Amino acid sequence: MTNNDILRRLRYTFDYNDSAMMGLFALSGYDATREEISSWLKKDDDTDFKKCNDAMLARFLNGMIVDNRGRKEGEERKLETRLTNNIIFMKLKIALDLKAEEVLEMLSSAGVSVSKHELSALFRRPDHKHYRECKDQILRAFLKGAQAKYRGEPVEEDSPESIESVGQSKSQSSGFSWE
Repeated sequence: MTNNDILRRLRYTFDYNDSAMMGLFALSGYDATREEISSWLKKDDDTDFKKCNDAMLARFLNGMIVDNRGRKEGEERKLETRLTNNIIFMKLKIALDLKAEEVLEMLSSAGVSVSKHELSALFRRPDHKHYRECKDQILRAFLKGAQAKYRGEPVEEDSPESIESVGQSKSQSSGFSWE
């Protein structure tokens, strides 16, 4: 998934208008312009499209955390310049103040079955021996589940090709392949 796609999905899920998005960026210390936000939200083939880099998406997600949870006491955390799906997933989990059971429910509503142990592996430090990389499929399913939960819309079923391409099989106990 691209940063622009994630930004578009979050805007739709939480019904953020341009002012709200500018406010979230401001909470993280960046004054985003309406033109910047508009260019990040354009379709990839639009002439005015601009890629949203990792630092900008990190600022947006940090703004969501501050907006929903409040500013953390003490020293400001260093801004990430490189994002992974794991970091994005963790930031969204924190911003939405979700417990593991709620995340699992959201994934399940999008048709992805993950055990609590597999989920916790996604939120570990990369140097931990049980760390697992969060694939696009999991992040996409989480965003679909969030849309269902926060907008009250049913989740669209994935096509058989997309499920097959990520290695899911009915015979696996969790329904998800880490390979």
